[in-house]
Amino acid sequence: MKNPNQQVQINPNWAQLQQKLKSHGPKPPATETPATILGKRKERTDAELDDSLSHVNPLTPVNDDCSVTDEVAMDCEMVGVSQGNKSALGRVTLVNKWGNVIYDEFVRPLEHVVDFRTQISGIRPRDLRKAKDFRIVQKRVAEFIKGRILVGHALRNDLKALLLSHPKEDLRDTLEYEPFMRGKGSRRALRHLAAEFLDVQIQNGEHCPVEDARAAMVLYQKNKKAWERRVKDQIKLKQKQTKRKPKKKRKEGDDLKTDLAETAP
Repeated sequence: MKNPNQQVQINPNWAQLQQKLKSHGPKPPATETPATILGKRKERTDAELDDSLSHVNPLTPVNDDCSVTDEVAMDCEMVGVSQGNKSALGRVTLVNKWGNVIYDEFVRPLEHVVDFRTQISGIRPRDLRKAKDFRIVQKRVAEFIKGRILVGHALRNDLKALLLSHPKEDLRDTLEYEPFMRGKGSRRALRHLAAEFLDVQIQNGEHCPVEDARAAMVLYQKNKKAWERRVKDQIKLKQKQTKRKPKKKRKEGDDLKTDLAETAP
């Protein structure tokens, strides 16, 4: 039987190791997170996220609000009628200031379609089989744009196809906006404006009226402050010119005719 008071002899190597641990003391907790494989993977994910955010498509709506705003953008696609060289409305799209679609309809032209111009318009025969009558669409579009700022590219062509008019002071046409022009009033295509000012590619192949309307609206919104200031200055200048315009002087012959008329029996 072992004596309980007898001391157990400790291995010298073990005793030496314990002594070293006591002399060094407990290590303080690390203040910085060590660079682990998991940490590197997280950093790489964050970098990729930042890169993806910097390349978000500016034409993507920022919300899902489809209400009709004070500013609406319009784009139309045409088909060929008559002998194919005459354009007629085939589709019309309206978006609000956030780029959400508020109206998008294929249109049955008043004349027989001989060229769908699919390579550009994106319109196919099946799209017009159940399309709405031109007069119905025309009336609906007129209701949407009445009293509102109308944004678009080459709006004169779109309004002509719709057989509609709109007050000039309420038009915001990216084709006619002087800061977008190059050289001496050289007008530029919408795809070139989108590439330069929005860093986005559009109209590569078939045109999408939703995309085109959104591009015009984003171009307007990005330049809205300067654009509206320019419009106000143009209106003021026109008013001044109207006031300064001299009244037509009556010719001596006109005065003589008036006198003769007054003295005639």
